[in-house]
Amino acid sequence: MEVINNFLAEANGYANWPMFILLIGGGLFLAFYSKMLPFRYFGHAIAITAGKYDDKNAKGEVSSFQALSAAVAATVGLGNISGVAIAIHYGGPGVVFWIWMTALIGMGIKFYSCSLAVMYRGVDSNGKLQGGPMYYITKGLGNKAKPLAIFFAICGLFGFLGVFTANQFTETFMSVVQPSETLFEMSEINWKWTIGIVLAVITSFVIFGGLTKIAKVASAIVPFMVGVYLLAVITVMVLNASEILPALKMIISEAWNFKTGVVGGFGGLVIIGVKRAMFSNEAGLGSAPMYHGQSKTDNPIKEGLVAMLGPFIDTILVCTFTAVVIILSGAYLEDSNGIVMTLAAFRTTLYGFGDDLLMIIVSAFALSTLFTYSYYGVKSLSFLTNAKIGKLYNVYFVLTIVFAAVATVEFVTYLIDLSYALMVIPNMIAVLLLAPKVNKAAKEYFTRLNHS
Repeated sequence: MEVINNFLAEANGYANWPMFILLIGGGLFLAFYSKMLPFRYFGHAIAITAGKYDDKNAKGEVSSFQALSAAVAATVGLGNISGVAIAIHYGGPGVVFWIWMTALIGMGIKFYSCSLAVMYRGVDSNGKLQGGPMYYITKGLGNKAKPLAIFFAICGLFGFLGVFTANQFTETFMSVVQPSETLFEMSEINWKWTIGIVLAVITSFVIFGGLTKIAKVASAIVPFMVGVYLLAVITVMVLNASEILPALKMIISEAWNFKTGVVGGFGGLVIIGVKRAMFSNEAGLGSAPMYHGQSKTDNPIKEGLVAMLGPFIDTILVCTFTAVVIILSGAYLEDSNGIVMTLAAFRTTLYGFGDDLLMIIVSAFALSTLFTYSYYGVKSLSFLTNAKIGKLYNVYFVLTIVFAAVATVEFVTYLIDLSYALMVIPNMIAVLLLAPKVNKAAKEYFTRLNHS
């Protein structure tokens, strides 16, 4: 396993800089190229999501709210709870500042990529409407760009696995419940295998039902789980109100301390922030357009505006709250990583029962993420083969959940980070090349809106 970890770590080193340049450089370009137009219609985006502008006769499988819920379910999860802790472990408190910057840039990227997902929808071998990077690459750029789409889909077969979620859920269970070897006469490793199998079985009941079932479950779970989590962290912040401002000041001041954390230097600190932000909200990755491309809308700009809310919800809000709790509790000073650090923070700040509450929240986060993420992989395999074979991805997805329960956090983090970095490359190339199409459609849409 150490050999594999070393290989993945080295491969990440090569993939990091192309990812960083395309994501941050490309995102900044889109922000200026759009003249900040999508950001100026933030309130309108909320109104669209609330259903004010729904068209019941539009094509698609799910509503814009369901698409956003499904996309947020895949992102507002353990990436926001343990992913932030991992970032702080490696980069110190200042890494949160770079997570914020990436999220703001990511809102613009989401607007463009999810607008393209509706603008260039295609059909699969079953004749069902589909959207996502594979389709706007091939339909928008032409067949000459198909190798980019194929490369994206191949990387997606690994990047869309639920291994990180399964691993961190298992760590949470083992830390909170602490089952002893005398309980059912099982060792720690056997407990982990058991947790993995149970997770796999529960996930199977939902993911084999297809997109409509996933979207319905996600739209029911997401508002509840986000609400409970935010209530918990706000309670912690109210009880420690005097520590909030110092925590935020530390984030900003430490953002420029390039000697802090396990990985020092400007490049190391910023790249950690970029990677963890992308893991949190998927902006630039190309996964969210797969859901938003299924929305019941015929207007790509409306869907792009809805999608833009994703990074704001799961990174600007949820990640910030998590980071503040970790910092004000002092948990970031402990020699811990991932979910264990966040558990320590909640245990300290909520009088000993915070980790039990977090266990319940993590369970909801983990299951919703597993339910939604598998669909991305199905679409990737379907594009490479056909819709019938594509469904077999769910079997592969379920089996890897069991394996991930006993794997190390380093392995699953390296695997997902590498896959994500590679997926950003073809997706952002396509988004940047097709940006003029989105700008033209946006100009027409906002002109009509302002004259209506």
